[in-house]
Amino acid sequence: MPLSSYLSNARRGGGWNNALLPSTTGKSPSSKLPARKRKRTALINFLLTNFFTIALCLSLLFFILTLFYFGVPKPISSQPKSRPPKKFTSRKPIIRRPTNDSLQHGAVVDITTKDLYDKIEFLDKDGGAWKQGWDVTYRGSEWDSEKLKVFVVPHSHNDPGWKLTVEEYYEKQSRFILDTIVESLSKDSRRKFIWEEMSYLERWWRDASEDKRESLTNLVKNGQLEIVGGGWVMNDEANSHYFAIIEQITEGNLWLSDTIGYIPKNSWAIDPFGYSPTMAYLLRRMGFENMLIQRTHYELKKELAWHKNLEYIWRQSWDAEETTDIFVHMMPFYSYDIPHTCGPEPAICCQFDFARVHGFTYELCPWGQHPVETTQENVKERALKLLDQYRKKSTLYRTNTLIVPLGDDFRYISIDEAEAQFRNYQLIFDYINSSPSLNAEAKFGTLDDYFRALREETERINYSRPGEVGSVQVGGFPSLSGDFFTYADRQQDYWSGYYVSRPFFKGVDRVLEQTLRASEMLMALLLGYCQRAQCEKLPTGFAYKLTAARRNLALFQHHDGVTGTAKDHVVRDYGTRMHTSLQDLQIFMSKAIEVLLGIRHEKSDQSPAQFEPEQLRSKYDAQPLHRTVNAREGTAQSVVLFNPLEQMREEVVMVIVNRTDVTVLDSNWTCVQSQVSPEVQHDKSKIFTGRHRIHWKASVPAMGLQTYYIAHGFVGCEKAKPVKLKFFSNSGSIPCPTPYACSKLEGDVAEIRNQHQILTFSLKHGLLQKISHKSSLENTVGEEIGMYSTSGSGAYLFKPSGEAQPIIESSGHIVISEGPLMQEVYSYPGTAWEETPISHSTRIYNGGNTIQEFVIEKEYHVELIGQNFNDRELIVRFKTDIDNSRIFYSDLNGFQMSRRETYDKIPLQGNYYPMPSLAFMQGSNGRRFSVHSRQSLGAASLKDGWLEIMLDRRLVSDDGRGLGQGVMDNRVMNVVFHILVESNVSSTSNPVSNSPPPSPSLLSHCVGAHLNYPLHAFIAKKPQEVSVQPPPRSFSPLAASLPCDLHIVNFKVPRPSKYSQQQLEDPRFVLILHRRHWDASYCRKAKSRCTTLADEPVNLFNMFKGLAVLNVRATSLNLLHEDTEMLGYAEQFGDIAQEGLVMIPPMEIQAYKLELRPH
Repeated sequence: MPLSSYLSNARRGGGWNNALLPSTTGKSPSSKLPARKRKRTALINFLLTNFFTIALCLSLLFFILTLFYFGVPKPISSQPKSRPPKKFTSRKPIIRRPTNDSLQHGAVVDITTKDLYDKIEFLDKDGGAWKQGWDVTYRGSEWDSEKLKVFVVPHSHNDPGWKLTVEEYYEKQSRFILDTIVESLSKDSRRKFIWEEMSYLERWWRDASEDKRESLTNLVKNGQLEIVGGGWVMNDEANSHYFAIIEQITEGNLWLSDTIGYIPKNSWAIDPFGYSPTMAYLLRRMGFENMLIQRTHYELKKELAWHKNLEYIWRQSWDAEETTDIFVHMMPFYSYDIPHTCGPEPAICCQFDFARVHGFTYELCPWGQHPVETTQENVKERALKLLDQYRKKSTLYRTNTLIVPLGDDFRYISIDEAEAQFRNYQLIFDYINSSPSLNAEAKFGTLDDYFRALREETERINYSRPGEVGSVQVGGFPSLSGDFFTYADRQQDYWSGYYVSRPFFKGVDRVLEQTLRASEMLMALLLGYCQRAQCEKLPTGFAYKLTAARRNLALFQHHDGVTGTAKDHVVRDYGTRMHTSLQDLQIFMSKAIEVLLGIRHEKSDQSPAQFEPEQLRSKYDAQPLHRTVNAREGTAQSVVLFNPLEQMREEVVMVIVNRTDVTVLDSNWTCVQSQVSPEVQHDKSKIFTGRHRIHWKASVPAMGLQTYYIAHGFVGCEKAKPVKLKFFSNSGSIPCPTPYACSKLEGDVAEIRNQHQILTFSLKHGLLQKISHKSSLENTVGEEIGMYSTSGSGAYLFKPSGEAQPIIESSGHIVISEGPLMQEVYSYPGTAWEETPISHSTRIYNGGNTIQEFVIEKEYHVELIGQNFNDRELIVRFKTDIDNSRIFYSDLNGFQMSRRETYDKIPLQGNYYPMPSLAFMQGSNGRRFSVHSRQSLGAASLKDGWLEIMLDRRLVSDDGRGLGQGVMDNRVMNVVFHILVESNVSSTSNPVSNSPPPSPSLLSHCVGAHLNYPLHAFIAKKPQEVSVQPPPRSFSPLAASLPCDLHIVNFKVPRPSKYSQQQLEDPRFVLILHRRHWDASYCRKAKSRCTTLADEPVNLFNMFKGLAVLNVRATSLNLLHEDTEMLGYAEQFGDIAQEGLVMIPPMEIQAYKLELRPH
């Protein structure tokens, strides 16, 4: 396919009219000036007379300015190492106030992944030796003017958990691999290696002798060993939330910087199953310059390779100013193992994996041709055979600089293995390098060696194509935007199963994230308001466990952790680690709120907490249980709520009580309206638990605390109002619990309603049918619960046998609760199984001035347990009347949206996409149906108006991707969705071809924030007498709520254990802010719940009550760079921070170091 077809699509409707360069058409500014009336003959004569003198002076001045700006030019033959790395720059944008509307025009690029999907036929043609490509040939003259430079990069891919736990792998393999690297590289300075995972390096460092530590440090400093990525793990990019990605990279990078004094700048991600542009953005804002990726759809690789576009500049879809550009190398072949990295013919490449011989533990070459020891007698034949592969691989790229990875999973485990590789390859290199006629040079290298040489070559030789947009970052390569999901490695094997595998632990992951974030905030506030060493004891005493929590969250972001693709006992290890950290964090939070409320005066870490978290997890794989408030006569139980959001929050909240005749009071002991309803459970024979739910509307300050009381026997307040219950049952009667009024449902449908919407349910199946709004807007929403059957699905792959079939046969039991604050429809449906695998609740809220009023809350209780559900995959599907043409939008890492289109040329499983937190459909009339999730799942729109989400999967068989087992360890779990139906309030402008995917509305952003960052509730362990009323207890640290589109990603003390030792000139606190972009064609003020937007600067100096903010410095997202220009930010980012005024463009995440002092 001609390159021009890419360019015409990428530039359609845009071109230079939308670019940053001024248009040459139209009148110039000077033509608008009035004609001068005076004569200019004298001036013209002077200019003509002295023309050459003036020209010579101007030329000399220009030459001097050029020398001053660029320096004295170096000769072409200068080596890359002598040149300092080129600083990132961007085409200078016009400095203007960044408003939400400034992203109307997106990036102008040469290639989009959507265009690739539209063009590729997905025929899976057999390419011969390179099965997924073609028969690669070359003329031989390609390297006459520029010789081939080959960098062979030894590496060992160490999964922090997969078939073994991270500790088992360390003890059996990784510790020996690191020992081997240090010893074998120290023998010969020509040897190189790269290492990625800090989880293993930190563990090795703790065990290593001082000599080994020093040797490794020296290898890093002299360039023989490069740390690539340097995150705690090589994270998954489909399920991980951007908060956790930032955390895991920062944790690894900070440890590396503090311990070895090294900061990585090249990313190496060879094993994640698909790639997200969010990762490219975060790395760019962390100071990374280059990326290498591997697992993308084999048809996309082939298409990019055919046009020599496997190396490109990855640009964010919204970035019209090229500030997010980062250089990417995509590996061309099936795998990152040695048979698939030297060239297109794996049978030949395998012969050069010198560990695949008898005496080592690795599999022999499956093609039947095995490696032979390289000797002086056979070196010519071996070198030419290998060089032929290098040359063929080189033709797939534009430059004559080539990278050849040399490694596999857990390789270089012994000195003998390392010597076999290094010894044989060095002989081959020596032969190639001593034969000038070959026009090639080969040597061991690091990722940095490769990227430096490549950039040096592109500075000398222009590889740009005519009309190519490219980038000013690195010349000669196309620009690309989009993501690389869903990954397929061969035939119709799409890796969409791992979006949903082990969903219980995907949910725990998010709970740990939001609990860690809340704990970080509380620790920062404790230390910020602390004026004496005495009050530092609690937070600094917890530093060790806080670090452990960060690392346990980071560990689970591994691409076999949050993906759900590890062995059962490894999943238990991940789960136990997260559970331990959750308990530790909740104990700390329980004590921290006492200090901030002025209850705990000794402020030590030793005494037990007076509060305990409202939710209790008895073990690592158990559903959280609500603690019961046992209200005795004449007593009141304190309930403290912590709001981790940056805006004041009004919300209907719930706790469990043991009796119904209770009252809710605020911190001033003022009566609060409340309702009480029976607690329901997934049990056909006993729907009610005997406990009760009390709901009331709470108001909690931004990042603050508020106290409420559940009282029994408090005179002067109305007791909680019991709900009215309505029953429907196909199998026996439902007993009416005391003291509620009960009635039977009649007819075919039932309704619940609040001031904004009416929900209609089918009594036959107990499922949602219709959503009606008070504005007369009506939406058909046919809820359907179904199952796929499969014989080929596994932890990684989704391979259904046909379409999903509905499983709900009858409504079973339906219980409707109607109260002033919350209304609910609970359904325990009838299915073909005696024990139904799912029950569900639908709730709407009243409260006045709350986000909840506009939301439909769906909670699915899933028990896909037992052999009845073997090889079944459970879904919920919403069949709406929205004409979305099978196009929907799902989020990438909770950070940005991506357009998803269902293609008939791709099988059903290839049309499933990751849904970390949000998916929405939009009709031609602007009507939008959004589903927010609090955990990562998979979603699809297989027919017009349909949105389906997979909830769980139970699979007997292995899917042939190395795990060696199915997924049979399903846990009981609850999945919660918040559904939002919106209509646009202004006409949607016709999007230009390069417009980014639509963003959520402001209201939708708020809904997602409330779901993913819930209020944290704590209950006093002991009740107090109602006759003794304590003073009001609340805590409100912010001077005012932040703008609604400005989100605090984190507010933390990065090194709490070193807090007291740090110099005061070095800021000890970090504030990370994200400005969300929102769709302005929907309600602009989030239904009047928003007071301010981030179009105006936010003053950090005045952000906190009673705290002075000092010494503000802009920094990178990994907290290691303060040169904001090299991070791609606008120039004013660093300058504005000095004045305390923060102005963040939409979509950007910015980090600030700062110091806090009480005043």
